[in-house]
Amino acid sequence: MQQALILASSSPRRRELMGYTGIPFEVIAADAEEATHGDPRTLVMENARRKARAAADAHPGRTVLGADTVVYLDGQVLGKPKDHADAKRMIAALSGAWHTVYTGVCVISPRGEDVRWDESRVQFVTLTPEEIERYAASAEPMDKAGAYALQGKGGMFVRRIEGSYSNVIGLPMALVRDMLAAAGVPVL
Repeated sequence: MQQALILASSSPRRRELMGYTGIPFEVIAADAEEATHGDPRTLVMENARRKARAAADAHPGRTVLGADTVVYLDGQVLGKPKDHADAKRMIAALSGAWHTVYTGVCVISPRGEDVRWDESRVQFVTLTPEEIERYAASAEPMDKAGAYALQGKGGMFVRRIEGSYSNVIGLPMALVRDMLAAAGVPVL
């Protein structure tokens, strides 16, 4: 019998998305230093690889999935906000604009290492200063790339998505399916 997949992420959103697959998995949050600057595609793939590699090194022979997500706006990577003011700044910048969400995914298995990325374009409605302040003051933005949660209150700000909905949440499930199948993990 195959051992459960390791999800090298502490993200409750990734845990929830993986739960829909029916694939047995356990969460082992990876302790890996994350890069914060550079080309967003390279950045998310490198961070996903670091997370997956940290878990795989601690659990040799196991299949591990790591992921990393960033929001990219006007040549700037928006990670998780540092504080209320940073969340407010990010939300104000996203207001009325299109941005791109990149997620890197790394699967390490006995078959090798596979690292890929996905992207989705997202259009925000124009927010009032009061809406920006109220949302930034809520707890929701604080552990999310770009300071918003599509699956939460932040979903009210999204006018349009081009690409994977689950990618915006933090794990592009169609890509994950392809990568796990290539690694020999039965899906569904």
